[in-house]
Amino acid sequence: MRSVKKSLKLCVTKEMLLLSITTAYTGLELTFFSGVYGTCIGAVNKFGAEEKSLIGLSGIFIGIGEILGGSLFGLLSKNNRFGRNPVVLLGTLVHFVAFYLIFLNMPGDAPIAPLEGTDSSAYIKSSKEVAIFCSFLLGLGDSCFNTQLLSMLGFLYAEDSAPAFAVFKFVQSICAAVAFFYSNYLLLHWQLLLMVVFGFFGTVSFFAVEWEAAAIVARGSDYRSI
Repeated sequence: MRSVKKSLKLCVTKEMLLLSITTAYTGLELTFFSGVYGTCIGAVNKFGAEEKSLIGLSGIFIGIGEILGGSLFGLLSKNNRFGRNPVVLLGTLVHFVAFYLIFLNMPGDAPIAPLEGTDSSAYIKSSKEVAIFCSFLLGLGDSCFNTQLLSMLGFLYAEDSAPAFAVFKFVQSICAAVAFFYSNYLLLHWQLLLMVVFGFFGTVSFFAVEWEAAAIVARGSDYRSI
């Protein structure tokens, strides 16, 4: 019960409320790249006979992006005088580029297409190469956010990190579940727009917390949130 009370108390602190916006975004995009995007690829009949096999290939390239980003930015976070903001900004830009390419490359009804797939046209000629490249970008951007969020939580709540990580996983899981629900009803462009909005405000809120953390380090003082 003590840990539950700490988690509840932590939820209403300024820093956790700001980081919850960023965490909410990671939940939305987690659902998108792990469930929705593969469905979209498999529903595009214009990809031909390879459309179903592309789902597995998409998952592989998401994993490559995750591994590359996690390895690179995980190492950089240990010795990075510029802080965490540049990595998060990079993740935001990578995801926004991916969302724009997906918007152009995928039919709007791909997430809610029937089992037979969709013959609708996208804004450009649907390209398998662009679709797989977007998978890589989704994984890379996700690794940027997760490595820096976990690094931030580990810094702010170093002495009692369990409640902080519990709140992080709770918010992320709730938002992922909400995204799974609406993904069956919303057209692709509305889902992408929702992620762009949350991504923008999540990035701004992370910047605010990072600037406060940098000020704490500059003063040489210890951080105590709870």
